[in-house]
Amino acid sequence: MSVIVVTGTCTGVGKTVATAAVASLAAARGASVAVVKPGQTGVLPGEDGDLAEIGRLAGLDDLHEYARFADPLSPAAAARRAGVDPVDLPSAVGRVTALAADRDLVLVEGAGGLLVRYDDEGNTIADLARWLGASVLLVVRPDLGTLNHTALTLEAMAHRGLNLAGVVIGSWPDDPDLAMRSNLHDLETLAARPLTGALPSGAGALDPAEFLVAAHRGLAPALGGSFDAAAFRAAHAPTKENP
Repeated sequence: MSVIVVTGTCTGVGKTVATAAVASLAAARGASVAVVKPGQTGVLPGEDGDLAEIGRLAGLDDLHEYARFADPLSPAAAARRAGVDPVDLPSAVGRVTALAADRDLVLVEGAGGLLVRYDDEGNTIADLARWLGASVLLVVRPDLGTLNHTALTLEAMAHRGLNLAGVVIGSWPDDPDLAMRSNLHDLETLAARPLTGALPSGAGALDPAEFLVAAHRGLAPALGGSFDAAAFRAAHAPTKENP
């Protein structure tokens, strides 16, 4: 069994698509896969949330949402505003562990970034990863500003003794600008390892068969794909002719 926590440097970086990509490749290999969303915010009861997108893209129905709040806020703030109990992350440990007992892979997608609060005690997805002994897959933006966000997140992970499963660019555009091309080298320097993937912009709009192909191309062999970080970096390196 294996548990991977998927987090990001901030909201909107592509965590859901990255989670779906990992799940899609694992399921295609015949692995049993469950996906957990401890706290879904910004979605009303009855509406499709992140798990619905993951289920559609990866063809999964082993999906587990532990709490939902209507306001698009941090889980702690959304629970306060709704006047209800917050997400109980300590109890999520037992629930995820039970899932992992008879699945090959359990993916846990966080809300927002690594240190977003789930309750007023300050529990975060970093704490859940530490309690579970899970590796953390970090999803990042490619554009200007990502280096500081990535460095701060990696530093916070190291401070907490969390194991990095890899760094994945959540949305790589067809026409990357100079900052994005330059950031490829620096993101790998910050992580002290090659990129673990770069998923194409718009991947979330693909049908499941097309998405599986994109996932295979966009994730490294460690996650079941064929992404070659060195080749990707070389293809997109800034030059005088191709800034």
